[in-house]
Formats: sequence, structure tokens, C-alpha cells
Amino acid sequence: MFKIVVADPKTRRAYQKEVSPSQSGLIGRKIGDKVKGDFLGLPGYELEITGGSDKDGFPMRKDIPGMGRKKALLSGGPGFKPRKKGGRKKKLVRGNTISEDIVQINMKVVTYGKESLAKLFGKEEAKEEVKEHKKEKKEEAKKELEEKETKKEESKEKAKKGEEKGEEGKESSEG
Repeated sequence: MFKIVVADPKTRRAYQKEVSPSQSGLIGRKIGDKVKGDFLGLPGYELEITGGSDKDGFPMRKDIPGMGRKKALLSGGPGFKPRKKGGRKKKLVRGNTISEDIVQINMKVVTYGKESLAKLFGKEEAKEEVKEHKKEKKEEAKKELEEKETKKEESKEKAKKGEEKGEEGKESSEG
């Protein structure tokens, strides 16, 4: 199974979907290739492959040809972050071609379709449900606060009545 991560540059959000390798038709494609979004259920969208990683977490690099893993002298970018300026190190990375061993494929939207990505991935409905749930919680909290305030007022009134009775009792016992 491929985990496809689609980034939306306009909204700066990412969406995930799992697809079988045979269904996707991505095996043999390279980083930088553009594909139609129909296999993900994104009609009208055009996506560009930006990278990925294999089953063991090794990242794909655009500058390394082929499907396999290779040791490369890296000075930055995917697979290595130098600690000192000018630092280089030999690291194991994946080639730029998608194979069966790839688990995650990163893509970005190049051409947009008619419907929004949030709607197509089912995130818009979830947002509305969350908003409704938050509104319900706020209303419940307001009701609880009102109930507490009325109870406080009632207890204050009772305390005042009790003080008044207590003063009356003192006056009658003194007199």
C-alpha cells in the first residue's frame, strides 16, 4: 500500500490517502513527473511527485537515478542535515524512481479541479461536525454557569434571611 500525501500550496494543508500500488499506476514514475489525480478520486486535478520514502524510512532523492538504495555523499537536502557549515557525510538514500518498496509518496497540486480538496477528502464535513460539537459544548457550559450563578444568588438570599432571623432572635432575647 502506498500512503499518498497531497500538499495544497494555496491553503498550505496536506491530505493523506492509502492506495494500492497496482491501482495507482505510479510504479516507474520519477520525482518531478506530473500525474492525473483521477486514481485518488481527484477529478480535474494534476499532481506533481515531490518525493517519498521507503519501508525503512530512507528518503527518495531527485538527484539519484534508479529505484534502489545507494550510498551518496550528501551536503544537505533530503536524508542529511549538516551540523556544521560545509559538513558532508555518506548516507544511504533511495533513488528518484518509485518502486514496490516505497511506502509514502509526497505530491503537490499543480492544476486544481472544480471541487476543493477538503471536500474530496471528506475533511470539510468533519470540520462542520467539530464546529457543531464545539457550539454544543459552549451552550452547555453557559447553562452550567447560569445554574451556578442562580444557586449562588439563592444561597446568598438564604444567608441574608438567616442573618435577619438571627438578629431578630438576639433582639428578642436581649429585650
